[in-house]
Amino acid sequence: MALILFDDHSWDNLLPLTFTRPASALRIGILTIAEKWEHDLQVESTPLTKKYLQGKFPCRAGEDNLYVNATLLPDSGIVDQIKALQENQALVKKNVLLAARNSEDKAVSFSPDRWIKEGKEYAGELSQVDYPWQIFRLNGQEIKADFLRITRGRASGKLSDTVRVDRPENVFVEPGFSGGYFTLNASRGPIYLGAQSEVMEESVIRGPFALGEGAVMKMGTRIYGPTTIGPFCKVGGEINNSVLQANSNKAHDGFLGNSVIGEWCNLGADTNNSNLKNNYAEVKVWNYPSGSYIKTGNQFCGLIMGDHSKCGINTMFNTGTVVGVSANIFGSGFPSTFIPSFSWGGADGFTDYKMEKMLETANKVMGRREIELSQDDKAILDHISQFSKIYKR
Repeated sequence: MALILFDDHSWDNLLPLTFTRPASALRIGILTIAEKWEHDLQVESTPLTKKYLQGKFPCRAGEDNLYVNATLLPDSGIVDQIKALQENQALVKKNVLLAARNSEDKAVSFSPDRWIKEGKEYAGELSQVDYPWQIFRLNGQEIKADFLRITRGRASGKLSDTVRVDRPENVFVEPGFSGGYFTLNASRGPIYLGAQSEVMEESVIRGPFALGEGAVMKMGTRIYGPTTIGPFCKVGGEINNSVLQANSNKAHDGFLGNSVIGEWCNLGADTNNSNLKNNYAEVKVWNYPSGSYIKTGNQFCGLIMGDHSKCGINTMFNTGTVVGVSANIFGSGFPSTFIPSFSWGGADGFTDYKMEKMLETANKVMGRREIELSQDDKAILDHISQFSKIYKR
């Protein structure tokens, strides 16, 4: 069976995080959405996504194809019903296709709209990552679910005797973890410390919390769960209910709250974001499909930042700020709450961030971790640069 995680209209609502990836590649909890489905169905997956992304993220269909909505988070109820699908059967929820099974070997011909009309209505509750803020809103439940997926039947590594731990049974330590003289409070949710990761002295962590492979917490870091620090990230300062996807840095003092940060981002020293309006009103954020600001249903909502974006020291982000891909932000004052991709500047205004300059920086940043910016990556970034011109007129 070929497991194909397909993008629908929610991919557009998840911009700018999905500019550079299928929705199934987003991390929430400990794992990406694709990794969750692969674990629960015991089969590798491929994405069916936007055409310009398919060079880097190809789809492989077979003789027996199970299509699953890429924004859907697996749980026992939905997984059991998807496993039970037979040829030419589908599962829907309120006119949204959740899953379908067929034997067409050309994934490009797959049309969710056709299957919605024929599908069986799913009666249970479900969770979907259909807007960026759902990543931090659902992160707590997903850390708990992934913790069970990853640790069931396994023995945790040992922590240093210098570590103060509340509820050690809710802490799992992978091989190669290092660090001592810090505090873990797992009374409110599990704490996962990934392989080859490190927590430096005087850090304080309240679960639910996940520290990805090779990630580093610098001295005196304060973490409020539910928070995920993705693989090979480096963090410091104060972080609350946020998700860093991978390979990004917030290595110094400053506050990050109710936020989602993409890959290859860097937040300068003393960068702060507001996650609550002064009048305590519901937060609105920029939405790409509507071309306007929409309600989030959240009183708390901070910063949404796409891949390869950077900000200088002492940058201040207003509540509900959306930053696109490859933006470079600096200077005093609050920049606008929507910053298009490939923007260069700050509160005083923005100009275009030239592609050649952006690629020069990206090669240096990725080269430090011995990762090469591929031709597929460059083509994706060029597409985003061209697409984003309409937001700069």
